[in-house]
Amino acid sequence: MKVQTFTTTGAKENEIELPLVFSTPFRKDLISKSFTNLNSHKFQPQGRRPTAGMDVVARSNDPPTGQGVSRIAKMRGGGGGRQGQAGGVASVRGGRQAHPPKVQKIIFKKLNKKENKLALCSAIAATQSKEIIGARGHKVENLKTFPIVVSDNIESVTKTKDMLKILDSLNLMPDVNRLKSRRARTGKSSLRGRSTKIGKSVLFVVSNSNKLSNACGTIPGVEVQSAKNLSVLDLAPGGVPIRLTVYSKSALKEIEKIKSANLELMVNVI
Repeated sequence: MKVQTFTTTGAKENEIELPLVFSTPFRKDLISKSFTNLNSHKFQPQGRRPTAGMDVVARSNDPPTGQGVSRIAKMRGGGGGRQGQAGGVASVRGGRQAHPPKVQKIIFKKLNKKENKLALCSAIAATQSKEIIGARGHKVENLKTFPIVVSDNIESVTKTKDMLKILDSLNLMPDVNRLKSRRARTGKSSLRGRSTKIGKSVLFVVSNSNKLSNACGTIPGVEVQSAKNLSVLDLAPGGVPIRLTVYSKSALKEIEKIKSANLELMVNVI
């Protein structure tokens, strides 16, 4: 399968052959499953200090009944402070938690390596479908060729103003401007300083992302990722396929090196 390539000015170049990865069938369920797996790996375990709320001198009556007072443990002391108040147990002021979270709890998901690799191949292949990309909410009316492949000159861009010109020449600015119409959030998210939420726009996949990352750093929603570090987290944010993606020619050469059991099976069938 061949695809049209473009220069950074939007002019057409030659056609190139797409890697075998782009022939992988679309598996929405597997992409979502892989996202859940990978996203759980960044969760941070949390727990409580074992003696939190119990570092006090508090005792209950002995015997606990027949005193005319409650059986709950009371603070000891010679006067002042919290003397006589309940403490050292759950459900009291300054007391311990009844069932605190523990660091031993398993908070990450597991997924077979072959399933994970198949999900990545499927997500990469889905970037050539205009229907799937448009269903996610991207503005793709003015785009005709998928996947979008540009020359390697894009990897040497270092200035944001040059990057904006490239986005405009490739008809990608409508999708970038789409994020400006997002309404501010209200409620607890606003009270906690998260009223504005930046969405996802174009993803550039290149062989070396050092320079291009600086140029795209201040453009809302535009991100850059190297081909060797490409993940389902980048291609399907939120587990929803699939993101509007632009590849460089050298990035496709890196993607061609991906090895998967399903790709080997496709080669044998062909």
